Amino acid sequence: MGLWDFVKNAGKALGIGDAEAAEAPAPDALKKEVEDLGLKAEGLKVTVDGDTVRVSGKAASQAEKEKVILAVGNVAGVAKVEEEIETPEPAAQPVFHTVVKGDTLWKISEKTLGSGARYKEIFEANRPMLSDPDKIYPGQVLRIPPK
Repeated sequence: MGLWDFVKNAGKALGIGDAEAAEAPAPDALKKEVEDLGLKAEGLKVTVDGDTVRVSGKAASQAEKEKVILAVGNVAGVAKVEEEIETPEPAAQPVFHTVVKGDTLWKISEKTLGSGARYKEIFEANRPMLSDPDKIYPGQVLRIPPK
């Protein structure tokens, strides 16, 4: 089980019109976001308590588990994600990076993986949430692949 922090007023707005960043979207909207991204979690259960989202279920891999956490956490109005997602392999501690102003995947890669030229690994580790390596934003949380 883990508890992950996100930037509440940053992220994708779910719903009609301008989403109010003061509150997290409904559980059904968050679950639909996970499904729309093509992520799979067997028996996925999503609940919302204020700005904290709780997710549970079974994921096919550690990478899939981390992507589900990011899919619900990088939504406007979500400040924390508490997860109880089981994986078949032993649970490794995920490494996440919160994007700050001026960050690029190259800079993040230099800092976390030791070489900016490895930025494509971070991009691939965050698919399908990222569609373009140049489209990251401050407050977004990214998954850093193992070295």
